[in-house]
Amino acid sequence: MPKCLRPMVVAVCSVAAVSLFPAVASATPSSGVTAETLAHVSFPLLPGSSEIAGTDFTARKITIAPGGTTGWHFHDGPVYAYVESGVLTRTLQDCSTVATPAGQVVAEDVGGDHVHEGTNVGSVPVVLYAAYIEPPGKPFAEDAPAPPCA
Repeated sequence: MPKCLRPMVVAVCSVAAVSLFPAVASATPSSGVTAETLAHVSFPLLPGSSEIAGTDFTARKITIAPGGTTGWHFHDGPVYAYVESGVLTRTLQDCSTVATPAGQVVAEDVGGDHVHEGTNVGSVPVVLYAAYIEPPGKPFAEDAPAPPCA
């Protein structure tokens, strides 16, 4: 093959490989989850402050229907949730599971190395009251692919 055609062949093969073999790891969608924002307050950066950003505080009521899932995700800031009813089952990045029954509090770890999925394996809705303390402009959760162990 002429030397001048090699880059073109590599490019064509690369495009073909990407289209024929889509990425294995992809975000998992949520299902059976509804959320209502109860309160939201933004604390802006104070003038003259050396801080990188302010903070958004949001309180939400989240309901997960029986059989529902949040999908795999992570949070950019702390999240604390009170389980009002049902049992929230979380699968963590190492595929261990933690069940949190009504009357208990969940504290989520922060960052992309703490992916998790919340599910309702029970027969009654899981109702959570969650407090999100996020950097301004960040979503409540970032979609993430399931870990290799899932």
